[in-house]
Amino acid sequence: MVLLLATAAGLIVANLYYAQTLVGPIAAATGLSADAAGLVVTLTQIGYTLGLLFIVPLGDLLENRRLIVTALAATTLALLAAAFATTAWVFLAAALAIGLGSVAAQVLVPFAAHLSHETKRGHTVGKVVSGVLLGIMLARPAASLIADRTNWHTVFAGAAVIMAVVALVLRLKLPVRQPQAGTSYPKLIGSLWTLFKTTPVLRRRAAYHAGLFGSFSLFWTVVPQVLAGPLFHLSQTGIAIFALVGMAGAVASPVAGRLADAGHSTAATAAALGLGIIGFALPLLAPGSRNVALAILVVASIVLDMGVAANLVLGQRAIFTLGEHVRSRLNGLYFAMFFAGGAIGSALGGWVYARHGWHAALMAGMAMPAAALLYWIGEATEAPQRKTI
Repeated sequence: MVLLLATAAGLIVANLYYAQTLVGPIAAATGLSADAAGLVVTLTQIGYTLGLLFIVPLGDLLENRRLIVTALAATTLALLAAAFATTAWVFLAAALAIGLGSVAAQVLVPFAAHLSHETKRGHTVGKVVSGVLLGIMLARPAASLIADRTNWHTVFAGAAVIMAVVALVLRLKLPVRQPQAGTSYPKLIGSLWTLFKTTPVLRRRAAYHAGLFGSFSLFWTVVPQVLAGPLFHLSQTGIAIFALVGMAGAVASPVAGRLADAGHSTAATAAALGLGIIGFALPLLAPGSRNVALAILVVASIVLDMGVAANLVLGQRAIFTLGEHVRSRLNGLYFAMFFAGGAIGSALGGWVYARHGWHAALMAGMAMPAAALLYWIGEATEAPQRKTI
């Protein structure tokens, strides 16, 4: 069951990232101007954030299996619309819908926590999150390679088929889970603000991961441009291979889960944030040699991905201990908040790299987990807070 949930979550979340390496051909085919081409990715992310806030909380109200399958059915239709889109407005509407439906992945993660024994919950969540991270890391190179050999329409059509199969398998294999919420949808959504105000663990964990995920988004926004630039001259296939190597960092997820289960979340959080800083410090030390610099950049990508993978699990393990009846809402809030950090990181990375170059972008990326680590130090020195980390 854990393998099924991890695989399904990875395949679902991959829908958010296929378009990132295909913006150029999609814009050309649908008539999007260069100024508006960024909407291809932006609307998918907006849809996902809206889904995190308004769909994922339904996991605390509606029968979970039905909610997941319904969301995947809608995602399948949206992917088909994207695959056959010939105009900009059709594709952009489909992109928004793809983001909304793909939040099914964040209903699956609390589902895995529900199915786990308390003593193994972190390890189980870590395995499922590994699937999510592998989906994120594999989506971009897979889309590039498939589009190079066929076209971008094939990427989205293939993803639609995959979602239909995933929905069918989950419908057959997942157990029924009916939450005992005893409330209405308006009250459920209204409770999000209350949960945010009254849950310091949620705010703290979201802040930690906003810093790491922001640096992660900055890195993967800028690095493809650097790899294709005059220093490395990598082709799209070479960049895809680089991204595939970086996914090795996902191995940190189950390790972090075990550490959390053993009561070592505080130290593991510091280590994860430290890995994020190291991931940006290493390329700053790279010599002028192309091959050595490329090798260091590969190591840096793995180290950064390890930090992000570990910290994501530590955060989810912490908030999933706060009560079964609010687990989906907490997960939705957690992801929505650190996705905001990711959006800031992407925008900041592109601007800094264009204005000030690669080293300035590395410094900006290093600053985000460094700020999170300073926040961690302040929290860790307060004994009452330390108990809830």
